[in-house]
Amino acid sequence: MDPVVHFEIPYENKTRMSGFYEQAFGWQTQALGEEMENYVLATSSPVGEDDLPVPGTINGGFFAKIAGTPHQHPSMVIAVEDITKAMASVRQAGGKILGEPREIPGVGKYASFSDTEGNHLSLMQAAPRA
Repeated sequence: MDPVVHFEIPYENKTRMSGFYEQAFGWQTQALGEEMENYVLATSSPVGEDDLPVPGTINGGFFAKIAGTPHQHPSMVIAVEDITKAMASVRQAGGKILGEPREIPGVGKYASFSDTEGNHLSLMQAAPRA
């Protein structure tokens, strides 16, 4: 069984978005630089000594909306062992892969897809940990 490990929410104004989630829910946010496409990490649950969320919880992030790209909706990220096999499974089950998988430095391989109901989600094959 492949678990949900992360959530993602698009933003138009990262300062406004960070302030909202910090004030409304007490989340902590950390803006990353242009080399990470101005992604903002969102800590919504406690983490353990390994910096991973405690079992049964997930953290997430916020990404900048980009006009003309297909993945501009809140989404869940599903951890998979092999992204190529997972993409084939999505297709075989009636889903559609949105674009090509991409490498996120230090994080892993990432691909977006839509399910049979038109919901947009993502797959993540984690990079090996040192």
